[in-house]
Formats: sequence, C-alpha cells, structure tokens
Amino acid sequence: MSTTTELPEVHQRVDYQKASPKALQAMYGLETAVRSSGLERPLLELVKLRASQINGCAFCIDMHTREAHEAGESHRRLHLVGAWREAPFFTARERAALAWTEAVTRVADSHVPDDVFEQASQEFTETELVNLTLAVVAINGWNRFAISFRVPPPQNVP
Repeated sequence: MSTTTELPEVHQRVDYQKASPKALQAMYGLETAVRSSGLERPLLELVKLRASQINGCAFCIDMHTREAHEAGESHRRLHLVGAWREAPFFTARERAALAWTEAVTRVADSHVPDDVFEQASQEFTETELVNLTLAVVAINGWNRFAISFRVPPPQNVP
C-alpha cells in the first residue's frame, strides 16, 4: 500500500506578466514604494504573509514565508502568524500591524473598526500608517493576480 498522495496539478490560467507588462510595472511601482517606505522588512513580511493567508494565496504564502525566514524570522513565529492573537511572541507594533492588515484586507466585512485604527495609531505615525496601508493594498493586489490566474508555488524550491 502506498502512502504517497497524488497532488492535483495546477495549471496557470494566464501568464499575466506577459499578457500585460504595464499591469506588472504598476504592481512593481507599488512594491517599490512599499520597500522604500521605511517600515521594517520583518514587519512587512508578517503583513504580507497574514494577508496572503486570509486570501488563501498559496503562491504568496510560500514566497513570504520563505522571504521572512531568509530575513531572519523564526519558524515558530511564522507558524503562528495565523493565530497571532493567542501567541505571546509578537510585539505591540506587530500586533497592531496584523490587526490593521486583517481589517484592511477584509474591508468589506468590517470597514476597519475604530478600535483597530486606535491600536494602529498608537504604534504608527500617520505616515507609517499610510505606508502600512499601501503594503496591505499591494499584497492584496498580488494575491488577486496569483489567485485569479492560478499561479502555483514553484516546485523547485526547498
């Protein structure tokens, strides 16, 4: 009896990078602004990972888990991002960023509640909060491209 499970093959619907280089260029513009915003890279990776988890984007979950780990993030904290409220390993600033990420990602459900805004405002300056929001907007955009066009995670990455 074999214990190996056959994985379903995922076929990318559209190579959006080739189909519309201008769209990709616009997304890279957002990403460039996020990376040069002054927000800490580890914090940005947690935000990208959490939004990707909410959206169910396998490609981005894979990418940002690896990138966060490469940037020095521990496996333990990465495994607990989805349960950050119950895990004692996140700072007040990270918790505020994760709450903000969830509220902005689910904006249609919650319209970003005042208590989440107050929590974020205690940890981030107005400029940082705008830049954090841009980071959430950008990753949600990337998620929508990857999910809509069924971009699978790379197979050749350990």
